[in-house]
Amino acid sequence: MLEVALLGTGGMMPLPNRWLTSLLARYNGSSILIDCGEGTQVALRETGWSPKPIDVMCFTHFHADHISGLPGMLLTMGNAERTEPVTLIGPKGLVRVVTALRNIAPELPFEIKMIEIEGNAQTFSFDGYRIEAFRVNHNVTCYGYNIVVDRNAKFDPQRAKAQNIPLELWNPLQKGNTVTLDGVTYTPDMVLGEARKGLKVTYCTDSRPTESIVENATNADLFICEGMYGEPDKIEKAKEHKHMTFYEAANMAKKAGARELWLTHYSPSTNRPEEFKKQVRAIFENTVISRDGQTVDLMFED
Repeated sequence: MLEVALLGTGGMMPLPNRWLTSLLARYNGSSILIDCGEGTQVALRETGWSPKPIDVMCFTHFHADHISGLPGMLLTMGNAERTEPVTLIGPKGLVRVVTALRNIAPELPFEIKMIEIEGNAQTFSFDGYRIEAFRVNHNVTCYGYNIVVDRNAKFDPQRAKAQNIPLELWNPLQKGNTVTLDGVTYTPDMVLGEARKGLKVTYCTDSRPTESIVENATNADLFICEGMYGEPDKIEKAKEHKHMTFYEAANMAKKAGARELWLTHYSPSTNRPEEFKKQVRAIFENTVISRDGQTVDLMFED
């Protein structure tokens, strides 16, 4: 199971009823935070989730509404007695930006590891899941992210018995390892059935529509995408500032064959995004006009 919480849905500035866009996902005891603007700590507290297990933080880009909450978040994690290292991932310049922000959070009881993304796409593997970064089209260097949980093929004990595979080898074979015993080599395909579908969440904010977003969101269980404007007459403004409208996000979700779309990163001028629900769902039916604290538990198919 992959737990997902959209902590805030606002863009540019926090509002009394809308925190800045940030995502928290939990899998197998580990938490992944994407973006950390002002107010993210409060949004996290409102969900009831803890900052202590956050092992990885990803940043789409370095505009203030996506990273200015980092010093306070790190201090809060330290006050929660975290001692394990934390990995930070982001565009080129991450080390410089984080080092500057840490002038107001200089002492922490845990190590910070920083990874700057190379090129247009890069994959980072962790225990049980991976994070895929892909370049998008904003007015500064900006990336979207996939959180992917792969699932091993189902183990078939009857096949293992039929081939007289020793019992002590079942577990390593089930985990995808090739093993040799008494001069005989055993491979996972001898005991595993067809591959099973895993889970994928795609997160993208601050971009014009691009083919790379569609490609990365293909067959996503959940596609979280910015919809800066719901008003159709704001299309030119969206183009000028390299953002996108509700309708452009919905068209990408449709092309990608995503299971569900959550809109986020609303402009402060978009007071009632739900007013545009009918028009957006005419393009992509499974569109959710997200609200702060929106959560879902994504389950494996079988």
